[in-house]
Amino acid sequence: MKLITHWINGKPWDGTAERTGPVYDPATGRQQAEVAFASIADVDGAVASAKEAFLTWRDSSLSTRASIMFRFRELLVAHREDIARILTAEHGKTLA
Repeated sequence: MKLITHWINGKPWDGTAERTGPVYDPATGRQQAEVAFASIADVDGAVASAKEAFLTWRDSSLSTRASIMFRFRELLVAHREDIARILTAEHGKTLA
C-alpha cells in the first residue's frame, strides 16, 4: 500500500510514523493509500525548517523569486496530466 508522507526541508521525510490513516478514493470507496500522521516533534521540525527557509527566500531578489515561480509554473504545466490523475483519485471526480 502506498504511504503518503511529509515533505520537510526540501525532501521527503525519512522518519517513521507512529500512526497512519487510510486514504479512500471517493468514487469507489476503496482504500488507495495511507497517510502518515505527524507527531508534535515532526510538526515542530517542519515549522523550524520553514522559518529557516523563509529567511533565505525573504532576502532573495525579486528577479530570483520571479524566476523560481515561473519555473514552478513550467513544471505544473509539464506535469498537468499526472497532477490531474492524482487529484481525480483524491477527489473522486472524472478526469474530464
